[in-house]
Amino acid sequence: MPVRPEDTNPAPTHDGWRPQVGFAAILLGITALLAWDLVTDRAYRSVSTAHLVVEGLAAFSALGAATWVLSTLRRQGREVQRLQGDLAKSRAEATRWHDEVSELLKGLSHAIDGQFDRWDLSPAEREVALLLLKGLSTRDIADLRQTREATVRQQAQGVYRKADLEGRAELAAFFLEDLLAPPAPR
Repeated sequence: MPVRPEDTNPAPTHDGWRPQVGFAAILLGITALLAWDLVTDRAYRSVSTAHLVVEGLAAFSALGAATWVLSTLRRQGREVQRLQGDLAKSRAEATRWHDEVSELLKGLSHAIDGQFDRWDLSPAEREVALLLLKGLSTRDIADLRQTREATVRQQAQGVYRKADLEGRAELAAFFLEDLLAPPAPR
């Protein structure tokens, strides 16, 4: 599996304004305003106790919501970092594996092309057969080739007929059966 340039770019980061931080800042601002209003209302004794309780609950709720938003952001940030690390490890493993088996893959590719020649597949059938071997669904192949799914199914049937195979599983087994050695005894 070749590593494409877009696969090696680091994951995007949030360099600019994040709406969640803005929302938390607004909530903290509301909390501060409500707290200030509570202090001034209490100092001037210009409002009822019920009014003070409602404003106190509003301030407490805004503070709680701001705290929740900020803690969620912190947790999500840690998760993004963990996922970026996992992605980097997976990319490195894929690159390492590809480097190790690149010569074998070239030989396999040449052998598959030779078999497609022996089966006398058309260019479209060759492409469909290769994409089937890669595990793509007929819908995915149709989308990739910008054609109808029915056309892909018809071309796949042509491949199976020319190869004297029953379907996708036999097509994959034809090429992979001898490559996969039985597990070593333990």
